[in-house]
This record gives sequence, C-alpha cells and structure tokens, in this order.
Amino acid sequence: MNQNIRLHALSAFLKSQRAKITPESAGFPAGTRRRTPGLRREEVAQLAGVSTTWYTWLEQGRDIKVSASVLDCIAVALQLTPDERKYMFSLALETGTAGLLKDEPPKLSAPLAKILQELKYCPAIITDRKYYIVGWNEAAAHVFVDFEQVPPEKRNMIRLLFERKELRRLAVNWEKYVSDYLAILRSYYGQYVEDEWYDSFISDMTACYPDFLPLWEQSKVSSAPELVLEFRHARGGKMLFQLTSLQVQGGSDLRFSVYTPLTDTTTEAKLKRLMR
Repeated sequence: MNQNIRLHALSAFLKSQRAKITPESAGFPAGTRRRTPGLRREEVAQLAGVSTTWYTWLEQGRDIKVSASVLDCIAVALQLTPDERKYMFSLALETGTAGLLKDEPPKLSAPLAKILQELKYCPAIITDRKYYIVGWNEAAAHVFVDFEQVPPEKRNMIRLLFERKELRRLAVNWEKYVSDYLAILRSYYGQYVEDEWYDSFISDMTACYPDFLPLWEQSKVSSAPELVLEFRHARGGKMLFQLTSLQVQGGSDLRFSVYTPLTDTTTEAKLKRLMR
C-alpha cells in the first residue's frame, strides 16, 4: 500500500472511532457546545496520556514516529475491540504481510471440498482474503445464486452483494448484512496493508456503486462476526440463519462461512423443499 494511502486510512479510522464514543462513556461531561459527535481530539489525547499536538498529527495522517506502547494507550482511549486494535496497529506500524505471500489463486483442497458437501442443509461458502468465492455447496447455490453460472473472475462475494438484485433483496436488513462483510474485508485490508489490490477494489466499488462508500466509511472491523440473519427468499420465504465465519488454518488464508438454519424454526424444512 502506498504510504499516503495507508496514513489516510489510519486517519479516517481514528476519526470514525473517536466520533462513536460518547463523552459520558469516557468520563467527560456531555456539555452543550459540542459541534460534532463523540470525543474531542484533546480528550482522546488526555485519556491516552499524549500531547494534543501529537495525537492531532497522528489523526491527520502525518508521517510521525509511533510506538506500540503509545498505540496501546490510544486503543484503550478509543475503546477499540481486539480486531479494531489489530487493524490500527497494522496501519500505524505498517505490519502487513502482503510482501510475504505469493499472489496465487487459492485452491480448494479435497478435505475442504468434502466438508462443504457434507454440510448438506447448511449453506456454506469458502472465500479467499479478497472475498473471491473458491467453493460452495448445493445449499448455498439455492439460497444465494448459482455460482457456477457466474464467471470465476466475477465471483467476488462483496461485488455480487451490490451487483445482483436477488442478493440485494435477500437479507431483510441488507445494509447491516453488507456492513458485516465489509468489516471482515477491512480486517484483511489492515492485515495486508502493502497489497495495492484493496485500494484498487475500494476505488472501483466506490465508482460503480454509490451506496458502497457510506457503508465502507463506517470503519467497522471484525475478523469473525457471528450473527443471526433473516432472509426473505423469493421461493423459500422467511428463513433464519446463524452465520458462523471460520478461518481455515494454513497458508491459503481461506474463510469458511456457514449459514446454519436456526433451531426451532421452519428454515431447514424450507431449505429441503428448495433443494428437491
């Protein structure tokens, strides 16, 4: 990643996190003269034990010297989650791992392919670190789209969520659904801070889909969210799934997303009817 782009990403993230914190939750009075939501820069600096000038330079994206100990203090001040902290460290210290990887198309191993097919009534999708789909089972093809009919170079799950009308209509709260995908993409973005593909992808998505940038700028970061999703399938009707996102260990850096039908619902029965 270009250094200016990296520092700009760090700046945007710090600003967004500062805006999310209420003064009361940080021990400050709410006051009546606050023009913007969240904490002021000087309040974050006070909580982190650094000078206001230094923190201002950091948030402005200036190329200044930072240390892990000071970043730890800022992470506490901004009430960051472990995933958000890792993302901030990657950007601030430029600790990405892209330079250590060969940019080769990941391959689906025979054991993973077997596991996919064994999850007969649990839609499951395997993606790489760029969210290209490298494997899916029959249940996923029935709930989402028939990925076999999508050219391999266009099988990017995030792009499909914006591009395909049937996927836009699928989730009851589409924006929340997509924002969780983008939270995972942002975790990769921080981890592979040197890989220029991410900036190119974000620029392309921003140009093609007007609703992409507002969701991306929420700056959510999560490596493996678990959530309940409500789908309104065109043929299956209301379906409730528990999404579990698993990281496949090894050098391939694959993600296994499993949609388990919620217990005590009719989701699994509806899915079985779809697959007949």
